[in-house]
Amino acid sequence: SKREIKMRKLDSTKVRPLKSEQLLHIEDHDFALRPGFGGSPIPVGIDVQVESIDSISEVDMDFTMTLYLRHYWKDERLSFRSNKNKSMTFDGRLIKKIWVPDVFFVHSKRSFIHDTTVENIMLRVYPDGNVLFSLRITVSAMCFMDFSRFPLDTQNCSLELESYAYNEDDLMLYWKHGNKSLSTDEHISLSQFFIEEFSASSGLAFYSSTGWYNRLFINFALRRHIFFFVLQSYFPAMLMVMLSWVSFWIDRRAVPARVSLGITTVLTMSTIMTGVSASMPQVSYIKAVDVYLWISFLFVFLSVIEYAAVNYLTTIEERKQLKKRGKASGMYSMDAAQAMAFDGCFHDTDVDMDLSPFPDPCEENETRASQTNISNEDTPRLRRKRSLKGNVGRIILQNNHVIDTYSRIIFPSVYIVFNFFYWGLYM
Repeated sequence: SKREIKMRKLDSTKVRPLKSEQLLHIEDHDFALRPGFGGSPIPVGIDVQVESIDSISEVDMDFTMTLYLRHYWKDERLSFRSNKNKSMTFDGRLIKKIWVPDVFFVHSKRSFIHDTTVENIMLRVYPDGNVLFSLRITVSAMCFMDFSRFPLDTQNCSLELESYAYNEDDLMLYWKHGNKSLSTDEHISLSQFFIEEFSASSGLAFYSSTGWYNRLFINFALRRHIFFFVLQSYFPAMLMVMLSWVSFWIDRRAVPARVSLGITTVLTMSTIMTGVSASMPQVSYIKAVDVYLWISFLFVFLSVIEYAAVNYLTTIEERKQLKKRGKASGMYSMDAAQAMAFDGCFHDTDVDMDLSPFPDPCEENETRASQTNISNEDTPRLRRKRSLKGNVGRIILQNNHVIDTYSRIIFPSVYIVFNFFYWGLYM
């Protein structure tokens, strides 16, 4: 009734609220056009706060970064009256109704705006028409990496921002606060890299069909931590090379020992090289780690070839000695190498031997000698055994080829020189 309608009008608590669209006069303007259309380009300031660098991928040659991207511009169409000179803040629902800069990331592979619990978008409008537009974005972009010094490398990557539709005649991108426009979180850290520096720069990009565009750069340098690769690649390779040198100190007639050691070190080096290559992109140039591992592999391989040469020359020398002594035939006058092959025991040429045409194994002879009543002085084999105990060092030196003697000095010396040259060149 009329009385109820009158009472509602007198009720001051039921005042119809003003809508944001009405306060900003959104319906009165065509926001499909940029501010100041037809005039000078609109300046849009940018500042960035890097929250984290999530990952660096050598295989894909990209990086993933989470950042706060803020835009600053002035749109007089959004100005409003305010007695207290306060700004108004909105969420992402108003973005679709007004003009905002169309900034995108050049060379990006994928990116998204965080939407938990709602879209991480903030729009703040001031009475004079100044606008602050902020987003929280995660972006994965390309980084053109050079692995020629891997893993002693430093990678320079950049994230590039540019307007997609508006060239420099319509929109001018610039850093809002100069070099201070780029800020980073103090706790940013990576497992394999140390972040050396962050810097902001700007430039121009030309497209033949659309013209010149303003482009902003977020530059950062990453230096790789070397300790992980020292433990996983360099140190094992050093140990394998040094282990291969043990072959030079083993008797040249111990064929199974020296061959087994050489083959083991070669296979281990191959495994280390395969493991390093599996985690790297298949680039067409040589990396620093490839140089070190291949040189180390060459040292191990040469130690095997060295014994092949020693064994061959030893065989030739023994044949010449047998021919000179006129003992090339006959079982009663076998030399030390033939005796060792026959009865399984080592015999030195300077030690008295009492070999029968069909000698028994060493262990059977010693057991038989201990069971008989013959004195130890009258047993030639026991005399030989005591002589060996007192002259082990002399026998080892006499039974090593001259190549082994030189290899004990040349191989370590050359490898040490190589290491000094390598670390001095790449560090």
